[in-house]
Amino acid sequence: MAVSLKQAVEVGQYLITQKVLGRKRFPLVLMLEPLFRCNLACPGCGKIQHPNEILRQNLSPEQCFAAVEECGAPVVSIPGGEPLLHPQIDEIVRGLVERRRFVYLCTNGILLEKNLHKFEPSEYLTFSVHLDGLRETHDKAVDRKGVFDVAVQAIKAAKAKGFRVTTNTTIFAGSDPQEVQSFFDFLDSLKLDGMMISPGYSYEWAPDQEHFLKRDQTRALFKEILAPLRSGDKRWNFNHNPLFLDFLDGLKEYECTPWGSPSYSVLGWQKPCYLLNEGHYETFKELLEETEWDHYGQNSGNPECKDCMVHCGYEPTAALDALEPQNMLRALSSVVGV
Repeated sequence: MAVSLKQAVEVGQYLITQKVLGRKRFPLVLMLEPLFRCNLACPGCGKIQHPNEILRQNLSPEQCFAAVEECGAPVVSIPGGEPLLHPQIDEIVRGLVERRRFVYLCTNGILLEKNLHKFEPSEYLTFSVHLDGLRETHDKAVDRKGVFDVAVQAIKAAKAKGFRVTTNTTIFAGSDPQEVQSFFDFLDSLKLDGMMISPGYSYEWAPDQEHFLKRDQTRALFKEILAPLRSGDKRWNFNHNPLFLDFLDGLKEYECTPWGSPSYSVLGWQKPCYLLNEGHYETFKELLEETEWDHYGQNSGNPECKDCMVHCGYEPTAALDALEPQNMLRALSSVVGV
């Protein structure tokens, strides 16, 4: 497991502070989307389905910094679209690092190698490269041949320059567990700073609606995929709280923490959940105070939430569970150097 010790300590301090202050709802990860534009058209993604007038818009660095300060989350994930298409992405990242936020810049890798000179290696910056499988599987997932090889080369180049690099992988229905295991073996050979996984989540705008997983399918699939990890035959380098992996393969039961990963974009603060496209608020305060939070989660009665096990809702739950004394030792197994 490969969460850095610095991140584990600072995020842990943040979580304890929120509990001491008696705050019931608070963010852990801000999903900051400075643009929806992308240089790929993945069939499992709904972001580029926005109208052209939205796709042409960018958040300014000042808007990004204001959202981070307003929200207060210690971790900032920058998805997209493709963030490296943003003309000021280096300024945005530099400003977030100066604010001591742990930044995960999510990229498909196509533009990464030629943009590395714009960034400085830092304990607060991680490039999270999208890879959904080995060459044939990944290129099919992104609907373009050659992307896998470009992304892998970019990973090697970034590691050679001293950057932290993780991968993020979505597991869809129909995935071959043995192929996924071989893929994890390959990622381990790249000497990454961790890999992240999530079950395919039902994004209503995505062109491909046939390969999203139901909850029972998710648990059966992940139980098979993670079996070598459970048996001790493999020590794959996941950048996850192990309690979240326990949830994915059925060893833990969790309820969603829908306020744990708020999303801010050119449209404003996304009403939860961002997968449901229910609209936006102008301020984070409105999001916290005006949302009917009981309407979200597996036990809410909301049929849209019944099968969801997506990381943005359940990793915050696992992070809070890690503060329980009986879980601390297991959670520490995800920390480098412990």
